[in-house]
Amino acid sequence: MTQSVPETMLTLNFLIELLDYSSDEIYIVDREMKIVFVNRASERHYGLPKHEVIGEQSNELFQRGLWKPSIIPLVLEEKKEVSLRQQTAIGTELLTRAFPIEDETGELEYILITSTQLDRWKRVIEAPQEEERDDEETPPLIVHSEAMRNVLGFCRKVAPLATTVLLLGESGTGKSVLARYIHTMSDRTNEPFVSINCASLPEHLVESELFGYVKGAFTGAHEQGKEGLFDRADGGTLFLDEVGELSLSTQAKLLQVLQEKTFHPIGSLEERTVDVRIIAATNRSLGDMVKEGTFREDLYYRLNVVDITLPSLRERKKDIVPLIYSFLNEANEKLGMNKSISEACIEHLLHYDWPGNIRQLENVIERLVITSDDQIEVADLPAPIVEQVEEWSEPSAHFDERVEQFERKLIEEAYVLKKTTRGVAAHLGISQSRAARYLKKYGFTSSS
Repeated sequence: MTQSVPETMLTLNFLIELLDYSSDEIYIVDREMKIVFVNRASERHYGLPKHEVIGEQSNELFQRGLWKPSIIPLVLEEKKEVSLRQQTAIGTELLTRAFPIEDETGELEYILITSTQLDRWKRVIEAPQEEERDDEETPPLIVHSEAMRNVLGFCRKVAPLATTVLLLGESGTGKSVLARYIHTMSDRTNEPFVSINCASLPEHLVESELFGYVKGAFTGAHEQGKEGLFDRADGGTLFLDEVGELSLSTQAKLLQVLQEKTFHPIGSLEERTVDVRIIAATNRSLGDMVKEGTFREDLYYRLNVVDITLPSLRERKKDIVPLIYSFLNEANEKLGMNKSISEACIEHLLHYDWPGNIRQLENVIERLVITSDDQIEVADLPAPIVEQVEEWSEPSAHFDERVEQFERKLIEEAYVLKKTTRGVAAHLGISQSRAARYLKKYGFTSSS
C-alpha cells in the first residue's frame, strides 16, 4: 500500500519547497496584479531569481520585455481558463495557461499562471490568437543591470537622429548588437543595416569592400565590377566595427563620405552620392592613436560626435544569469540537446571576471553543453574559471596580500588595454609618474 505524506508535514513552507522542484513555472498574481508567488523555474525562463520577481507588478515586468505577449488581458476578458504561446527575453518559448480564481462573492482574487517550456516536449502549439506586430519592436537585448539600462536609455535618445555614433568598450561587450539596436530604433529601421569588421580583411580589400570598384579597376577584379557597402547601405546604416584598424588612406576616403556624402568607386571618375548613417566601434583608444599619428584627428572628431561606452560583463553582474540561460537555450536548440545547469555552477560563473566578456560567456556555455552530462556541474567548467573563483573565495592570510592582488589585476588590465604609461594613467585616473611606478613594480614594460 502506498504510504501517504503525514498531514503534519504539509506545512506552507514544505509545499513551497516542493513547488520549486516543478519543471513548470508557477506564477500567481493578486487582484492588484502584484506577483505574490513564483517558483524557481522563473530563473530558467527569465534569468531572474525568485526574490527579484515576487512583490513586483506583473505589468512592469511585461513592459521591461521579459515576455510577450501578456496572457493577463486575455484571462481578464474571458474570465475562464485560457492559454497561449509566449517567448521570453532570453529566448525561451513557453506554453502558458492562466486560471482565474474567485472569492466567495465571485470577485477575482488571484490569477494562477503555469508555463511549460516548449522545447522540453518537442512539440509546437499555436497560440489561440494572432499576435499583433509591434511597430516599435526592438532586437532582443538582455538588460537587468543599471549600467546597461542607462546605455539603452541614451541609445533611444540618439537613435532617431542622423548623427554619427562611436561605440567604445572592451572586445566582446556587444557593440555590434547595440549598433543594430540603434538602427532598429531609428527612422531608418526599414532600410539596410550593413556591417563590416575592418580588422577582418587585408588593407587592400577593405577599400574595395567599402567603396566598390568598376570593371577593370585592378588585376583580378570581377568583370562586372562590384557594388560597395556604402552603395548597399544607401538610405540605411553602415556599421564599421574595429574602425581603428583602417589605414590612413582609407580613413581619408571615409572622411570625405562623412563630410560630403560622396565618394568614387575604385577605378571610376564618377562621383556617387549616398545617404548613410555611420555607426563605428572600437576597443582601442582613438585619442591615443591620434597622438601617435595612426588615426586622423579630423576623422576622429567626425566619428566622435556621440560616443557610447559599453560596460564590461564584470560591471553588469545582474545580466550574467539571464545571459547564461539565454545562451544555454540557444546551445540546446542548436545542438539538439536538453542540458540544465546546477546552481553551484551558476555561482562560479557569476563570480568569474570574464575578460572576454559576453562573447567568452557564450562560447563557454556552448562548450559546456557539448562536454557535460545531463546537468552542467562545477567539475565541467574550464580550469581557469574554477581556479580564479576559488583563489578569490579562499581567505588570504594577510589583508595587504589581497589588496596587492587586486592592485596588480587593475594595473594588468589597464596595461593590456593601453600599453603606455600615459594611457594607463588616464585609464586609472592617476598621475603618469604613479602609473610608471606601478608598472615597474609588477614587471610591465611600457613606453611613455
